[in-house]
Amino acid sequence: MSLSLEIAQKIVASALAYAQKQSLKPLAIVVLDDRGAMKAFAAQDGTSLKRDDLALGKARGALALGIGTRALMKRAEQQPYFISAAGAAIGGALIPVPGGVLIKQAGAIVGAVGVSGDTSDNDEAAAVAGITDAGLDADIG
Repeated sequence: MSLSLEIAQKIVASALAYAQKQSLKPLAIVVLDDRGAMKAFAAQDGTSLKRDDLALGKARGALALGIGTRALMKRAEQQPYFISAAGAAIGGALIPVPGGVLIKQAGAIVGAVGVSGDTSDNDEAAAVAGITDAGLDADIG
């Protein structure tokens, strides 16, 4: 299955609804397909500067290494040189903190979501809410 624009937009809308319900700070949300192409993006009014780049770095890092950014954070603590090298290899777009979540269907990676704007744990929760509401599986790592 390829990630359709309709599903990507549903993920964004559901993540934003979750954020509003939880009274989170303004978020930037990026949805990538399995090729790394951006399918959907939104930034709420009031997001701080460069939140879009941070959200994109979370999504790209998760997709490039095939694991959610929660696992990448643990790996960064254990192998900081690897994470540094991996970030350089993918053009600097690797943010190893929670908020980058793989989108899976039937065990296969079909894309990734990156969220930035609140705490990393809240960013991740918004991503998971968007993915699961769209009927797909979220893999945080």
